[in-house]
Amino acid sequence: MLKLARLMCWTLVAALVFVTLAPIGLRPVVTQDADIERALAYALLGFLLALAYPRHWLLAFCAGIGIAAGLEFGQVFTASRHGRLADFVVKAAAAGIGVVAAQGLLALRSRWTRRRVCPGE
Repeated sequence: MLKLARLMCWTLVAALVFVTLAPIGLRPVVTQDADIERALAYALLGFLLALAYPRHWLLAFCAGIGIAAGLEFGQVFTASRHGRLADFVVKAAAAGIGVVAAQGLLALRSRWTRRRVCPGE
């Protein structure tokens, strides 16, 4: 499962690089509200980072924020895009929420696994 989570995580990073830095005409549109798209994408990124590197949740949290910052800053150098602080805040917050959600899931899984192994405790 760890290898699959890492593959999915870095595939998502590659997709985010493309959709963030490609010309605006190539950006896929899923909803009319771009903030919802940003939030869902970065929440999934944070979630996958925390699943892919479960013992390094703080690093996953920082990586999610760093990727959001780097890609938002990278838009400054593209002709049809613009980096905005408000977009970064949405992305960073969503990545953090994704990491917290994954940590919660991992904690529940660990607790459930311990209970199945040691039913008398």
